[in-house]
Amino acid sequence: MSLPNSDAFSDYLVFVDESGDHGLANVNHEFPLFALAFCVFAKTDYVERVTPALRRLKVATFGHDLVVLHEHDLRKKAGAFAMMSREPRTAFLDALSGVIEAAPFTLVAAVIDKRELRLEDAAAANPYHLALQFGLEGVFRLLAERGQDGRLTHFIVEARGKREDTELELEFHRICEGGNGLGRALPFRLVMADKRTNAEGLQIADMVARPVALSVLRPEQPNRAVAILAGKFWRGPEGRAEGYGLKCFPEKNERPPGSPSGPSPNG
Repeated sequence: MSLPNSDAFSDYLVFVDESGDHGLANVNHEFPLFALAFCVFAKTDYVERVTPALRRLKVATFGHDLVVLHEHDLRKKAGAFAMMSREPRTAFLDALSGVIEAAPFTLVAAVIDKRELRLEDAAAANPYHLALQFGLEGVFRLLAERGQDGRLTHFIVEARGKREDTELELEFHRICEGGNGLGRALPFRLVMADKRTNAEGLQIADMVARPVALSVLRPEQPNRAVAILAGKFWRGPEGRAEGYGLKCFPEKNERPPGSPSGPSPNG
């Protein structure tokens, strides 16, 4: 039985997470990128396949499913992984990679190289705002391709703090009200989730964001996660990820949107 007004909603959920610092004042040259990953799940797949698979893995590993997975904790052996010995941790990582590889979602990501953004361009080139605009435009085009144009899609992001959340909400609404390279309103709604929210989609987005950035920073370096994600990117009608599921900025001779010589964000 369908829920009341369910036809107003799209068939998809989008979970968003970031990797890197979006500040421009002090660029870390070890990791000078900022990335936003948008993981697009069909709702039926998310409820029936993705959520149960990740919860089963947690129960098998920890004895319960209340652990909230963070890529940083896995990488730094912190949180739930602080006392885990090498063999169980390796087994968990292998199983988690399998869950993510099998998970039916489509990836849209924006990666900003902060080394190429000048401080005097900061008003037009906030890395978070740039990545958000590129990602929202990409997801809109993906969903339109799938017949969702005009239906409301929810974007779930992790809360970061009162000031940051307010800035994000304002920028999200500005973009969706027409401040984008598509020149139209976007039927999207933002949902802010507490950091302790045990949402499988957010946890997968968290695992995805850094490998995406690393694939741009060091494309020649072998990385199992990158190999898994290569097949997840939206490839658009031309069959390529670049410019569709993966937007890198700046491209050669490209300036921030709003600069005198800046092209359309989709150029």
